[in-house]
Amino acid sequence: MNKQDSIFVAGHTGLVGSAIVRRLQAEGFTNLLLKSRAELDLTRQSQVDAFFAAEQPRYVLLAAARVGGIHANDTYPGDFLRDNLQIQTNVIDSAWRHGCRKLLFLGSSCIYPKLAPQPLRPEYLLTGPLEPTNEWYAIAKIAGIKMCQAYRRQYGFAAISAMPTNLYGPGDNFSEQNSHVLPALLRKFHTARQSGLAHVEVWGSGTPRREFLHVDDLAAALLFLMQHYNGEELVNVGTGEDLPILDLARLVSRVVGFEGEIKLDPSKPDGTPRKLLDVSALLELGWSPRIGLEAGIRSTYQWFVANERQLRAK
Repeated sequence: MNKQDSIFVAGHTGLVGSAIVRRLQAEGFTNLLLKSRAELDLTRQSQVDAFFAAEQPRYVLLAAARVGGIHANDTYPGDFLRDNLQIQTNVIDSAWRHGCRKLLFLGSSCIYPKLAPQPLRPEYLLTGPLEPTNEWYAIAKIAGIKMCQAYRRQYGFAAISAMPTNLYGPGDNFSEQNSHVLPALLRKFHTARQSGLAHVEVWGSGTPRREFLHVDDLAAALLFLMQHYNGEELVNVGTGEDLPILDLARLVSRVVGFEGEIKLDPSKPDGTPRKLLDVSALLELGWSPRIGLEAGIRSTYQWFVANERQLRAK
């Protein structure tokens, strides 16, 4: 990749997309193609094809997706399946048709079976049932991986797939209803501290284990893969370390400065018991994360506090 090459970052306003843009700009890339949804609806095939025909991007990082936590996935299964299938199908196909040199498809660790052995390895894909609370999103992402592999085999298209673990960082969705666990906890504990509440309720038993990666580390890994990897096999991107949700809640409580009690609600769903990625392939390629969990949570909380008014207005 040359600094002047045209690069389309699909989903550039989201958590991952904005981090990718920050990383590319920091590395000196100057020809970024950035379109808002109002300018380019990726679920509309005609719009996507017209964009690729006109702009001819040399590289594509496909970070656009409909995303959310357990509640959102469980409430809007049709939207999650339809929108993600449409976005990735339109972008991957148009990229190939219009001569894109290389595309990176961003998946999710939820593609793996609910009870797959830990840590999760690429070969475990499609070996067992998915976690029911996010299977619609997972099915769409699996289809995206397979589409990249199929276009590589049939057409020689250089499409690669990266599977990140749970992400967090500046620009995240901090809604208590529709966000992922870490930003939701940050907002819960922040609100409880401000309101002087005696306790904070955390969904589930607190025992499921999760791995977390700062989105700026992910962006660095994705650019590294675009420059150094060109294989068919998906690549896991994570830290290789996890912790129980209850321990995460305690860490968030400490960062926020909440001094009350943490109460678990076991009537709420836990989701997958554990999701730890095997990141040995990425480590062997020469990349590793740099942002520790507590430091990352502290910087994310500082960003949330600085932007709280705008976030509440959304």
